[in-house]
Amino acid sequence: MVNNDTIELLKECNSGIKMGISTIDGVISRTTSNQLQSILYDSREKHERLGNETSSLIQKYGDKTKEHNLMAKSMSWLKTNAKLMMDESDNTVSDLITDGCNMGVKSVNKYLNQFDAADEESKNIAKELIKIETELAVEISPYL
Repeated sequence: MVNNDTIELLKECNSGIKMGISTIDGVISRTTSNQLQSILYDSREKHERLGNETSSLIQKYGDKTKEHNLMAKSMSWLKTNAKLMMDESDNTVSDLITDGCNMGVKSVNKYLNQFDAADEESKNIAKELIKIETELAVEISPYL
């Protein structure tokens, strides 16, 4: 029997992954650099793969995925569009994505601590998400 911490950690990771994909989708068409666009597409694919893995495990454990907070999604959308309206540049896109990555890493680390009784497979998924977010922030840093 799987414990509650495992399910909750997976649900939080899945929700964060969905937020990451949504953010990438919201900015990718506004980039001018083909290289930056390629980095974002690659990261989106990594997020999607990990999202599918977390969704499968959550379903396997008899639970449902969690939708990300509507208020957080709305605030993210507003911030993204307001910043891009003022300055639609690769620099702005990179800045927004870097902020999202930093928030994602912070949140997932918090959930790893909060749900410390989660199984190793779920903890490894959370660590993989942290790695994906950290790598993305590093890869886009030349565009800041």
